[in-house]
Amino acid sequence: MNTDTDPAPDTESELSAQRCGLVAIVGRPNVGKSTLLNALVGQKISITSNKAQTTRHRITGIRTVGEAQFVFVDTPGFQDKHATALNRTLNRTVLSSLGDVDVVLFVVEAGRFGLPDAKVLSLLQAESMQGKPVLLIANKLDALARRQDVLPWLKQMQERHAFAEFVPMQATRAADIERLLGIVQPYLPEQPWFYEEDALTDRSERFMAAEMIREKLFRLTGDELPYSCTVVIDKFQEEGALRRIAATIVVERDAHKGMVIGDGGERLKRIGSEARQELERLWDAKVFLELWVKVRSGWADDEAHLRSYGYE
Repeated sequence: MNTDTDPAPDTESELSAQRCGLVAIVGRPNVGKSTLLNALVGQKISITSNKAQTTRHRITGIRTVGEAQFVFVDTPGFQDKHATALNRTLNRTVLSSLGDVDVVLFVVEAGRFGLPDAKVLSLLQAESMQGKPVLLIANKLDALARRQDVLPWLKQMQERHAFAEFVPMQATRAADIERLLGIVQPYLPEQPWFYEEDALTDRSERFMAAEMIREKLFRLTGDELPYSCTVVIDKFQEEGALRRIAATIVVERDAHKGMVIGDGGERLKRIGSEARQELERLWDAKVFLELWVKVRSGWADDEAHLRSYGYE
């Protein structure tokens, strides 16, 4: 090959071909936002459970496909039932996440739209959101009794807001996820990527450890334990392919401590075992995990405690 005659690469045009943007995933609690994020990223980075307000932080998930890099932001479900400091903090997280995004995925259950959904939609109709494309994600399509009911429902939704796109789907179907990525891509600005091509999240391993423990806590205690409990990482040491982690589960009452520990400590052991296995799969590394349970009365309504536990 005669390199003297080869044209120099046009770096500027290569960069302009790249697309990258922030995509917020919003909706009421328990509508499937974290499941959708995990499916879009192709890796579990956001915890899931049937308990409302499982997601408590802004979680960033990254997916790069071809020339497009999607930076998804999973937010807590907007909460209007309880006025604790924790819920006020979570709602501030939702509002702040919407300020700098390029596209919004408004997730609802297909065929359903209630007052909690309407309150989230009102946030998207604020003056600061004008001009930002909002895509209606009609999730859990498989739960709809009659598929033909979705068309009149979509017409009603169009009357509520000028959505840029309607996407009926199931977050658990790979084909639907690929279709959604294709729909979102043209809305991303033409600009260089924010992250490396193989990046999955901007969250640290320490943060992910706390989240996975909290997921198992919620899943294994069910409705017994109020959601006002959290996990604090006391020690995180990386020794080659080994992670040594010590964590404390913080609850509000002595009775809650007993629920977490269980008879003979069996429930706490199971929480630790399942969290350890999940983290080992996530990091492809050996994990040594120690768990304790402490009572901190009123922590969920104490701003100082919230800040010390990592709530922004």
